[in-house]
Amino acid sequence: MSDERTAMAALSDPAERLALALTQGGLQRMTARVLAALLFTEQETMTAGEIAETLGISSGSVSTSVKALTGVGLIERVPAPGSRREHFRLPEGAWATLMSGQNMMVKTMSDAAEQGIATTGEESIAGRRLTEMRDFYDYLWRELPALIDRWRSTKTEQS
Repeated sequence: MSDERTAMAALSDPAERLALALTQGGLQRMTARVLAALLFTEQETMTAGEIAETLGISSGSVSTSVKALTGVGLIERVPAPGSRREHFRLPEGAWATLMSGQNMMVKTMSDAAEQGIATTGEESIAGRRLTEMRDFYDYLWRELPALIDRWRSTKTEQS
């Protein structure tokens, strides 16, 4: 067993609990496990092969998961001098980047509620529910950018 796999085995309970929480939050199971592996590794980067070995999963599962995670900015490909393999890591500020990207989801939810209100009428029972939904997502749409900026400023001040 590789040193990395041994280290991951020692962390498996917390890593698997995190992966389960991420799955409950909407990530696919394997994608959540890949993210947990990258979070818990003591290496700066991991190759797809190292991830597959650590988790005991197929390279295809890793590839699909890496594509999903790079697409939302939670992991990034990084050069590794002397290696022909792609290396991956969590970039600094990954969580704020994710939430910034999620702003479009917030806008989409608000727009969907608005379309529902137009169909049902604002004074109908459904319209009142949809109005609350729209108002909530409109509030998030306005507040999230400032919240993320404050988070980034706090992190910069702590550095």
